[in-house]
Amino acid sequence: MRVLIAEDSGVMRKIICRGLHSLWVEETVEAADGAIALELFEKENNFDLVLTDWNMPNMNGLDLVKAIRATGSKVPIMMITTEAEKARVVEAIQAGINDYLVKPFDQNMLQEKLDRVLPKAKS
Repeated sequence: MRVLIAEDSGVMRKIICRGLHSLWVEETVEAADGAIALELFEKENNFDLVLTDWNMPNMNGLDLVKAIRATGSKVPIMMITTEAEKARVVEAIQAGINDYLVKPFDQNMLQEKLDRVLPKAKS
């Protein structure tokens, strides 16, 4: 299981990575913004899941989702963000995300969302 994490906060990337590794995710790849994440996604093209923040420099998470979907990829994408307004959630769903997790979150919330997005991935 490989997960691409697009998040501009280094602290939040570490929190997400630790949470994923304590569950059943073997490998995480980190990107500090959407542009780097898209470059990694296109170059490596072997991710099982993409987790992205909404607000990032250079390319935001919504634009990242749209760019990934424009490639024809069906990889599950989860938005992890402080943007909790209903209109924002709807906008992200329309762009192609599979699920949405609002910060701050705890380990149980992360696991619940992952189980929903990737139910067969657990070991």
